[in-house]
Amino acid sequence: MKHADMQSPVSFFANVARLPGLPVVIEADAAQRAALAEAHGLLSVEAYRAELLVASWKRNGVKVSGRVEADITQACIVTLDPVQAHIDEPVEALLLPEDSKLGRQGFEGGGEILLDADGPDSPETFSGDIIDVGALAEQFFGLAIDPYPRKPGASLGAGDDTGSAENEFQQKLRSLLGKS
Repeated sequence: MKHADMQSPVSFFANVARLPGLPVVIEADAAQRAALAEAHGLLSVEAYRAELLVASWKRNGVKVSGRVEADITQACIVTLDPVQAHIDEPVEALLLPEDSKLGRQGFEGGGEILLDADGPDSPETFSGDIIDVGALAEQFFGLAIDPYPRKPGASLGAGDDTGSAENEFQQKLRSLLGKS
């Protein structure tokens, strides 16, 4: 995934040639929040803020760290009523130039690559001198969104009508199976 190619409502392009340290604060305006809500299937995004530090890592890599915070409203999966949530997600990413030997040595060196599911992610690559740290922060925002928001007290319990409808369906299915 190349971050410079991504389009994000909260794009912020950092020039990695200007490191060792670049603080970045992204505060989304109303249009950006509306675009984020649409992109992530949310009813609304009331607030979105990312505070990041873009720093050099190893010889020519980049480390992005910080936090993304947001207040969002989603539709309950049971009642479709609005459900409000607060996101406070750490952002940690390592990036290497796509021509970096450090990024290729595990794959082309013939050695084994050990992956730890609980450990840090392997570095992603970028091309040129520009990284879209806004799009990177949006990825962490998207991963923090609850995929199954539920209003307190809402449950998927079967009522009397649902039970009889399921029984009727099962009877029809059995009659069709018996005809073959």
